Amino acid sequence: MSKLTTSSLALAAAVGVLTITACSSAAPTAVPQAYLQGTPLDRNPIGVAKRTEFLEIDIHPAASQLSLSDKARIRNFVADYRSVGHGPLIMSLPMSSANPQLAVQATAEAREIAWENGVAYEEIAGGTHGEESDVSEPLILAFQSYEAIAPDCPSLASLDMGDMSSNNELPTLGCAVRTNLAAMISDPGDLLGQRSLDQGDPVRRATILDKFRKGEVTGAERGENESGTVSTAVGN
Repeated sequence: MSKLTTSSLALAAAVGVLTITACSSAAPTAVPQAYLQGTPLDRNPIGVAKRTEFLEIDIHPAASQLSLSDKARIRNFVADYRSVGHGPLIMSLPMSSANPQLAVQATAEAREIAWENGVAYEEIAGGTHGEESDVSEPLILAFQSYEAIAPDCPSLASLDMGDMSSNNELPTLGCAVRTNLAAMISDPGDLLGQRSLDQGDPVRRATILDKFRKGEVTGAERGENESGTVSTAVGN
């Protein structure tokens, strides 16, 4: 009888455990699956889109050289390429032109302007366009760049701040941080990991480490004209 009672109790306990497990697995939860994966920043990624930057330089039929304004536009375009350009700097010669001599001269001058502003000749790719055009085509410069796409942050007005069903972070958490970061990145192409890091300076690193070991200040020293004092030029 004692043995039968023990078996019955064991069976009842097993059934109770199964019942509790079944209830717990079927119990509703307020925690979305996405909240268990990654961080708020991971759930608000910055997108990257490729785009092509163009510059068209009209070839005047009666001119003998590029105007000063056209040269300035080319310099500005080259500066943008140096800052955010990826791949080669394309210079396309128009095959249909009312002034073919100036078209060739303008292309050569554009290459010279690019070289003078730090673009190596091997970074420039030549091309042609307008072979079958019936109109006079411009000189075209182009390069690839990238644009940072900020996440679409939901409006705070759309959220129920009084919802206390869980202790989850709000869907907006991290979105503003990513939006601000997308606006501050100078070259969104870096988000794709296409640009390698420069080599470190081992001499400078050794100097800083030596100062640290000696307990000396590792930051740059202020000059006589530098001060951390708040300006009093504007009165209270």
